Amino acid sequence: MRQRPQEQDKIERRHNFEAVEENLTPEQVKLEAQRCLTCKNPRCVKGCPVNIQIPDFIKALKEDKLEDAGEIIRQTSMLPSVCGRVCPQERQCEGNCVLGIKGEAIAIGALERYVGDNTSPKPAEIVPTGKKVAIVGSGCAGITAASDLRKAGHDVTIFEALHKFGGVLRYGIPPFRLPRKVLDREIESLKEMGVKFEKNVIVGKSITLKQLKEDGFDAIFICSGAGLPKMMNIPGENLNGVFSANEFLTRVNLMQANDEDSATPLKVGKSAAIIGGGNVAMDAARTAVRVGFEKVYVVYRRTETELPARLEEIRHAKEEGVIFQFLHAPCEILGKDGYVDGMRFEIMELGEPDESGRRKPVGTGRYIELDVDTVIVALGTGPNPIIQKSAHLDGLDFDTDSKGYFTVDEETRETSIPSIYAGGDVAPVGASNAINAMGAGKKAARAINEYLSK
Repeated sequence: MRQRPQEQDKIERRHNFEAVEENLTPEQVKLEAQRCLTCKNPRCVKGCPVNIQIPDFIKALKEDKLEDAGEIIRQTSMLPSVCGRVCPQERQCEGNCVLGIKGEAIAIGALERYVGDNTSPKPAEIVPTGKKVAIVGSGCAGITAASDLRKAGHDVTIFEALHKFGGVLRYGIPPFRLPRKVLDREIESLKEMGVKFEKNVIVGKSITLKQLKEDGFDAIFICSGAGLPKMMNIPGENLNGVFSANEFLTRVNLMQANDEDSATPLKVGKSAAIIGGGNVAMDAARTAVRVGFEKVYVVYRRTETELPARLEEIRHAKEEGVIFQFLHAPCEILGKDGYVDGMRFEIMELGEPDESGRRKPVGTGRYIELDVDTVIVALGTGPNPIIQKSAHLDGLDFDTDSKGYFTVDEETRETSIPSIYAGGDVAPVGASNAINAMGAGKKAARAINEYLSK
């Protein structure tokens, strides 16, 4: 039987930002590890974007070799404590587990986070190469690339636009999903390796790519995330009380805007509508519950079957009192005296599948209004053009796609300009999540190392 971690009481956790799940106990870890079949052709490894040798680390756990398990994971992943908490295992490693065909997959994520939390990376023997690499952004892709490049002997500096490091792991993911002490520990291990960190540096404003090259950086990896929110473009979107999920989560997670003593306090109303159905929508909804909204709705234009969020996040949201409104498409945000005073939706039904393979929502001509005073839009983000625009002024014109993302070689992550690479949400390949960003970071690091070794 699959082992499950102890969870904080669903009523109590509505009022705090503490971690919802505890780690498995050592006894549970042993029991769960023993369920692994140690397949000769492990599908779980193929399902992992960074190809963690999952059967090997689980075998080490079976043999009570915890430190060995940590070393095996860290051969390919510097962030086991993070990935064990936030990766969509049900669609990746666990989704490919043989045991999951007729029963329950191995709890790979829970085992990984246990190992990450209870082991530390061994000091790396670093032989300096004399080469310098600049990394723009301190999220998953940047941290991963920095680790691999530093181990290869290069002088690595990470430039972060905000006043704290971690990128979307810090400003986007709430602490009840990813405790800050976990993230701080992972970043500290990089500092101990000799990776340098510079905060409050907006590349494209504070310093340009051309200036980085003039400062002696031999290669640059751009992984600054996609911070430009996608909005609905409907009437009323400029009313007070309308937020992008990116702004809402950043203000709470990074700036503690829910604290009465905050320099930029958040105005908490009675009811909020979160528009969207992905993990960011779940994070925004569960955060809205915790900051004090009496009613929180997640409004999605398809049915629950099509929700892209993790099943675990949906379950937790429901347990915490979030109300789901399916087959509702936003039409208009209603206002009074400049503030949100409700929202109008069209009732939908599902038609034929669209290009994503999901059945397309079709309007019925029937409408409904929700009594809300806050609207949080969680429909994704696009690339911020600051870097490309400043580079253009310096004569560096990157190839980009129609949406403004960097065009890169899928295997090397090199842009159209030699020695400059891009990955993560500024040059996405596949779903936007932590583990795919890490995969991009590893590919970029490998290519940069080869480039610098010529």
